[in-house]
Amino acid sequence: MADTEYYDLLEVAQDASQDEIKKAFRKQAMKYHPDRNPGDKEAEQKFKAINEAYEVLKDEQKRAAYDRYGKGAFSGGAGMGGGDPFGGGFDFGGGFADVFNDIFSDFMGGGGAQSYTKRGSDLRYNLNITLEKAFNGTEEEIVVPTTKTCETCHGHGTKDGKEPPVCPSCQGKGKIRTAQGGGFFVFETTCPHCKGTGHAVKDACPDCRGVGQVKINKKLKIKIKPGVESNMRIRVAGEGMAGVHGGENGDLYVGIYVEPHKLYERNGDDLYTSVPVSVSSAVLGGKVEIPGIDGRKIEVEIPAGTQNDTLLKIKGEGMRLYDSERRGDLFVNTKVIIPTKLTAKQRQLMEEFRADAKDEQNQPEMKGFFDKIKDLFQ
Repeated sequence: MADTEYYDLLEVAQDASQDEIKKAFRKQAMKYHPDRNPGDKEAEQKFKAINEAYEVLKDEQKRAAYDRYGKGAFSGGAGMGGGDPFGGGFDFGGGFADVFNDIFSDFMGGGGAQSYTKRGSDLRYNLNITLEKAFNGTEEEIVVPTTKTCETCHGHGTKDGKEPPVCPSCQGKGKIRTAQGGGFFVFETTCPHCKGTGHAVKDACPDCRGVGQVKINKKLKIKIKPGVESNMRIRVAGEGMAGVHGGENGDLYVGIYVEPHKLYERNGDDLYTSVPVSVSSAVLGGKVEIPGIDGRKIEVEIPAGTQNDTLLKIKGEGMRLYDSERRGDLFVNTKVIIPTKLTAKQRQLMEEFRADAKDEQNQPEMKGFFDKIKDLFQ
């Protein structure tokens, strides 16, 4: 009967392709790796066993020998004349490094050359607008410090304007990988020679000094919809930093800050304000006129008997909902103003009012207060 232990360890069929074997090993190796199973001797032995299986099955000649003679093909016997016919057994020191280099090539993108083109970075611009502009919507012109592709070298960063050669240190990968701890650990760092680009510029472009980009101040017109609020972001596609070596540009994100208003405070789609009300208007009723956020005049009706800090609601006079014709509400807080100086006639009238006033009937708040404290005087 054929020896299937190595196939069983990797959980693949005997006719599995090399790609299937590789994927199966990667899954098992990450599952039983010592770093994920500290102190687990059984996992450590399993890890060594699946590595042994992979060392054989990934090599077509060793796999063929194993399929025919089993493990005996590498330990003498089975008509093979003793020893490993392909090179002296397994090296579970350097062998692990090869295995994990294979895995980390997939996980860390180190298997091929570094992409020469790169997307440009995104930019953020903070824009302050008034509450009126937030209500109506606006179009603002801004100047954004950004970059553009160098026209002299066409973004290559070279003096002759041609694509630079592949970096000799990393062979175009942009990263240097080293194995430590007998191959158990693979570390990857950015190539110090090419700074991760995978290409080395020898003679730099005089205009951009080898960067491939030049700094500019770009003027843009930004449309802001009605009802915008602070901390909203507007995305302007393709207006960020220039892409590297022909890569696509990044995006621009405009952060909105609505400045404080002299009259109104905003809470979502509603507006709040306070208005002074004379004693006579508070007692007898009256009207107060204020400017609306849309530029129209608003007449606020003060009911007779209005108390200080009464909140009056005026429906539909607040902010516009974002990108909509609908509006929130306006809330007016009354501030009853007590005069500090009276004319002789005003004082006389107030004295008459006080003499005739029946506090308990006309001012229920005072009656309630005195009801609470009358027991304290007994």
